[in-house]
Amino acid sequence: MHFTPLAYLDPGSGSFLLQILLAALLAIGVAVRASWGKIKKLFGKGQADELTDDDADEK
Repeated sequence: MHFTPLAYLDPGSGSFLLQILLAALLAIGVAVRASWGKIKKLFGKGQADELTDDDADEK
């Protein structure tokens, strides 16, 4: 006997997939926010901000 599975998503499966997608997007957002300082420093903005902060302290 030959059986071909049918492509079927019930509402529970659809909401589970949506939940996985939203969780992944939020996790990426949290990871970016947690390492935002390192990202700025990587592109060179961290050094310029540090210089202006030091200049403000010297006055």
